[in-house]
Amino acid sequence: MTDNPVGITDTTFRDAHQSLMATRLRIEDMEPIAPQMDAVGFESVEVRGGATFDVATRYLAECPWERLRTFKRLMPKTPLMMLLRGQSLVGYRNYADDVVDAFVERSAESGIDVFRVFDALNYLPNLEPAAKAVKRAGKHLQLAVCYSVTEEGRLGGPIYNLDYFVAKARSFQEMGADSICIKDMGGVLAPYDAFELVTALKSALNVPLQLHTHYTSGMASMTVLKAIEAGLDSVDTCLAPLALRTSQPAVEPILMSLRGGDRDPGLPLDKLLEIGDELEKALPRYRADMERPRSAVIDARVLSHQIPGGMSSNLVSQLRDADALDRLDEVLREIPRTRADMGFPPLVTPMSQMIGSQSVSNVLFGRYEMISEAVKDYINGEYGKPPAPVDEGLRSKALNGADAAKTAPERPAALIAPELDAARDAVAELSSDMDDVLIYALYPQTGLRYLRIKHGLDPVPDDMKPRGPERQNGTASAATEAPSSAPSSPTGDAPPLSPRAQRFNVHVGDQFFQVDVDPAGAIGAPAPKSVPPSSGSPRPVSRPTVEPQRAPGPELAAGETPILAPMPGILVSMSVEVGQKVDAGDPVLVLEAMKMQNVLPSPVAGTVKSLPVLHGTQVAKDQVLAIIAT
Repeated sequence: MTDNPVGITDTTFRDAHQSLMATRLRIEDMEPIAPQMDAVGFESVEVRGGATFDVATRYLAECPWERLRTFKRLMPKTPLMMLLRGQSLVGYRNYADDVVDAFVERSAESGIDVFRVFDALNYLPNLEPAAKAVKRAGKHLQLAVCYSVTEEGRLGGPIYNLDYFVAKARSFQEMGADSICIKDMGGVLAPYDAFELVTALKSALNVPLQLHTHYTSGMASMTVLKAIEAGLDSVDTCLAPLALRTSQPAVEPILMSLRGGDRDPGLPLDKLLEIGDELEKALPRYRADMERPRSAVIDARVLSHQIPGGMSSNLVSQLRDADALDRLDEVLREIPRTRADMGFPPLVTPMSQMIGSQSVSNVLFGRYEMISEAVKDYINGEYGKPPAPVDEGLRSKALNGADAAKTAPERPAALIAPELDAARDAVAELSSDMDDVLIYALYPQTGLRYLRIKHGLDPVPDDMKPRGPERQNGTASAATEAPSSAPSSPTGDAPPLSPRAQRFNVHVGDQFFQVDVDPAGAIGAPAPKSVPPSSGSPRPVSRPTVEPQRAPGPELAAGETPILAPMPGILVSMSVEVGQKVDAGDPVLVLEAMKMQNVLPSPVAGTVKSLPVLHGTQVAKDQVLAIIAT
């Protein structure tokens, strides 16, 4: 071991699979190699970020808190790191301070030792509550400055120059950072720019400096070596099977390049090769998630569009779901234009999701014909101060008179009322566990869907179950095993509905009815608010009678206009009721698509004739969500 070894943070369990396969790696495929990773001697291992928490509940039916505790149990010697989006935590909007405090406290209790905290705009007021919460928890606070460039493509220019990054890093150090990270999510930090930037930051700071970069442009390994030459303290890498492409540089060649020198990390290369071989055995199950429309390992066009690794895999996944993967090149050309219109924010969550989803909308529906609510909030200052002015044409199109007149405070989240008590109330009949309360507080729609699965109210959907052969231990995940069935028997008076009762739409010809179905053996528990309890009689008198309604078919009557889902998503809420009159342009529905909420307006003036989809429902592209009669 040398006197000045480079610290290595491994990202295999977080950013690596987020970047290459939209965060789909399941915990049962990470558990077998976690103890071996603990024995390597990494400075830290990154195990959690926004996407890992979201995907676990949205797509995998896995508890993100149990995943974290599993990692801590299997890797007790190695500090565990998480990426935290400042006031946005692991979500896509700013949350109230009480949610920030509770989330950080719970994460620290569950196993996180190092919190890498960033803000998408490098806006200091958005970092303060999370930074204070980390310090209160007695954990390591690493503040990250998001690296970005404008059209010139290199360090410099009117916004992202050396003075900008040095000033930000100094401010982070004054906030109490135990270390600073250069977060190059797009892989656009060039090698000699890295040398210049690290040299300047090492002169200006007295805390350790770490580099996080992506291989997307093909420069990452060169950039890492030049940064180490300039005095970098630590670097992010990952195991070779999930390295390169839009992920991090591979640890194995970095170790070989430094072997025998004064910065040799001293990690066991042979052991890492063995762990990589074990990981390779699990990856064939995820082949579909890792498919790409291009053959090239690198994407030199990132120097123009600057899409970060995690956003790239998500963008492909989302376009595939929308049956529009053939328009990926158009979206990639649109992203720099949209980013310029929005004042050149760094492309990192949640700004990358905002700009990516807005660019998709611009390509599919026309430029700014559909503007997400998050983009409107950003333009209105509710995420902080943009690096450069927002295009006035976009501003006027996004904001109406009332919104345009509002002035956001210096710290936007200061206006958000406490949210934790409301979240407790919302899940009170499911759980009082803070794990569950926070899942709902972060993701009210998808989180509640997951909680119903977790607590046995709903079955695990097929698309959330593991694909491919059974796991290495020969058994399926307990969360996805099919429940055993038992023959039913006639009963007398109907018992009270339990919290496991589910309401189903039953379609018969051109009519549909709503029917409550309750599992046998769940008798006697109080019913949830969403399913009114019966009086115990054979025909419950307290349950509202649901009259049959005509379900919307493929044929519409004269004078009827449908509102279709423009892309797959979740119907979040409805702004109208059946029978209500609307004008053209009035908001009717809110659809969450590509992780952004979009208001769907009425295309015509008329009366709402039908709202055939319940809120909280996953909908397909072109599904009828409402019918307006004129």
